[in-house]
Amino acid sequence: MNTKNLFLKTALFVVLVLLTGITQAQVRTIYGTVYERTARYGMPYVSVIGSSGAGSVTDSAGRYSIKLAVTDSISFSYQGKATMKIPVKEVPLNRPFDMSLHVDVTTLPTVIVEEKRRSYQLDSIANREEYRKVFDFAPEYISSAGGGVGVNLDALLSMRKIKRMEHFREQLVQLEQQKYVDYRFNKTLVQKLTGMQSPALDSFMVQYRPSYEMILSFETQYEYYKYIRESGSFFQEVWKQDHPN
Repeated sequence: MNTKNLFLKTALFVVLVLLTGITQAQVRTIYGTVYERTARYGMPYVSVIGSSGAGSVTDSAGRYSIKLAVTDSISFSYQGKATMKIPVKEVPLNRPFDMSLHVDVTTLPTVIVEEKRRSYQLDSIANREEYRKVFDFAPEYISSAGGGVGVNLDALLSMRKIKRMEHFREQLVQLEQQKYVDYRFNKTLVQKLTGMQSPALDSFMVQYRPSYEMILSFETQYEYYKYIRESGSFFQEVWKQDHPN
């Protein structure tokens, strides 16, 4: 009896793997730009989500790209408000699929408008709330039953969704780390510590931008500021040699 059950479970697993391969051949890449209400400015940090669990986030210009099965649906979410789900099969082929959200330009947390910057802590909390289902996602592939090892059929059926959710979570963590670096390593601070002005300041911000891990490695604020000052002094010497008056 146990041998028969094991054979059935193995056969079912093989069938599911084959079905997964067939479905993967019916995947489409959807890309485009998400705009605010007037369709003049691209919106950064908009989540692009598939019903299957796949996800992406728009870049600083509002652009996105995501791979979804033709049987899937796509929706856009910003600050907890999502659009209706649109079947992938209804998305036009071979051209950008742009979206305009009912968000006023003055509410966008970007350099498009002059407004008080929200603190990183508030942005991080809002980000975790926005994607709570993704961050708290904890799949179980195998479960024990009756002292033996049993296959969790629900988990097997949603194997692709599990992998996509995990990939999306990695993307969100990377985005959160980038925003933390933006918060700690900003032009106002660097200009105050080094006295640099643009265009030298712009080049320095790119060449000496620290990684997330590097910022965490500084044990004190003093050490971090020392890194900026010393790097700034060296950079300015090289800059003066390359850009003589």
